[in-house]
Amino acid sequence: MLASVEFLPPNPISTSLDFEYDGIQHGFLKLPYSHDDSAWGAIMIPITVIRNGEGDTALLTGGNHGDEYEGPVSLFKLANGLTADEIRGRVIIVPAMNYPAFNAARRTSPIDGGNLNRMFPGRPDGTTTQKIADYFQRYLLPMADYVLDIHSGGKTLEFVPFAACHILPDKEQEERCRSAMEAFSAPYSMQMLEMDSRGMYDTAAEALGKIFVTTELGGGGTASARNVHIADRGVRNFLKHAGILEGVPERAESVMLDMPGDECFISSEDDGLLEPCVDLGDTVHEGDVIARVHNIRRTGIPPRDYYATMDGLLVARHFPGIVRGGDCISVLATWW
Repeated sequence: MLASVEFLPPNPISTSLDFEYDGIQHGFLKLPYSHDDSAWGAIMIPITVIRNGEGDTALLTGGNHGDEYEGPVSLFKLANGLTADEIRGRVIIVPAMNYPAFNAARRTSPIDGGNLNRMFPGRPDGTTTQKIADYFQRYLLPMADYVLDIHSGGKTLEFVPFAACHILPDKEQEERCRSAMEAFSAPYSMQMLEMDSRGMYDTAAEALGKIFVTTELGGGGTASARNVHIADRGVRNFLKHAGILEGVPERAESVMLDMPGDECFISSEDDGLLEPCVDLGDTVHEGDVIARVHNIRRTGIPPRDYYATMDGLLVARHFPGIVRGGDCISVLATWW
């Protein structure tokens, strides 16, 4: 007996842009959205397509999580500054993928609570966030040869600035992703372990055989001049590496890091006031106290100490001063 095959309907998102047109086009991905304030309304997701003849396609995205700003700042700038004469092939720029979340300064969508980076492959007949994921899965990702998704820590985490790739079953694809990550030339380069890769944009792109690079550039719910500069340079380096933008990547020193297992992630078991005991980028040794959580209900109760689980580098920390049980308070990495 043949297995049943699900035939999905077309995605409701439309665009007036012609992806085969030579030149620069600025427009929108238009997703119908009827709500109390606009009966026949739509979510208008900004998009730029720049094409100059035949060649590879780079899909550049930010705002996968709506409270991460380094990517949107850099990509809105790039959309305003990159010209067709500079490139060979095609560049598709979506500065704020989850536009409802971005517009509301939230990690997840205020419409359906959707975390876009856990929604892939999405559904064309699903929630608003599932519809956005489906459009990327079935329409944009298949066009791309190279995919760069710029993340940072948002409101709840802060990272040392790194570009990242993943360990993949296809070692040739893994090596091509690693080369693109190294070309991005962030201060740190990470062979990254995800706590849960199911439903991720990363996983969807890699499963389609794309050369995929992601980043974590700062955080805290804002952007810094330093990290925007890293993103600006890195995006152009990525395009140069792909052969889409003329020139060679502008290399800078990058520390190579690895996240070998779940022990990299340290979670709080308490509610309370977080005291960082080491700073981002500091070297730690197994058993070092890296954070304390103080009881805030009353005085006279000793804090809970949290210890480094390995020798390595502190690459991420919880950003707000108040933590809850289950919050990730520290992430460690080792050196390649």
